[in-house]
Amino acid sequence: MIAQVDSDILQMMQTNKEENIKDLSFSQPVLLVFLRHFGCVFCKEALDDLSKMTEKFDLKQVKLVLVHMAEPSLADTYFKDYQLMEASRISDPDLNFYTRFGLIKGGFSQLYGLSSWMRGFSLQRQGFKSELAKQLGDSTQMPGIFTIRNGEVVDSYIHKKASEQPDYDQLLDRCTK
Repeated sequence: MIAQVDSDILQMMQTNKEENIKDLSFSQPVLLVFLRHFGCVFCKEALDDLSKMTEKFDLKQVKLVLVHMAEPSLADTYFKDYQLMEASRISDPDLNFYTRFGLIKGGFSQLYGLSSWMRGFSLQRQGFKSELAKQLGDSTQMPGIFTIRNGEVVDSYIHKKASEQPDYDQLLDRCTK
């Protein structure tokens, strides 16, 4: 099911580069990625995955926009660590946009179920370290990914578990269809 988002919300969503999502989407498809909190190993994995794809985004002429819950200066340290300083970003510490896109707070099994624990432990062994700090974002907020074209949400990927690793190549391909 594709989220129904009022186009006024897309106009209100201003990036760190003073772009708004609605206008951007008329010049090229936008892949709008709502992240989990920066202390989450799955968020760090997503940042790592996306950083490895920046050339693909450029080649396919898709605009990557990252939405996060931290203050911009704190978020910049994570984006710098993952070589994503060039990506457009939106800070949403009040979760206004998360809510407007229908992204929910995760339940216990979505956040802490056995598969999440196992996958999280595996990621920690790979070097993705979890951190707990309120300023990193709401640890219960679920992520999601949306494709926006011509001022409308045309595709979405809503995580059922915090531990899901989306197929970003497939999402990128769907942006251009």
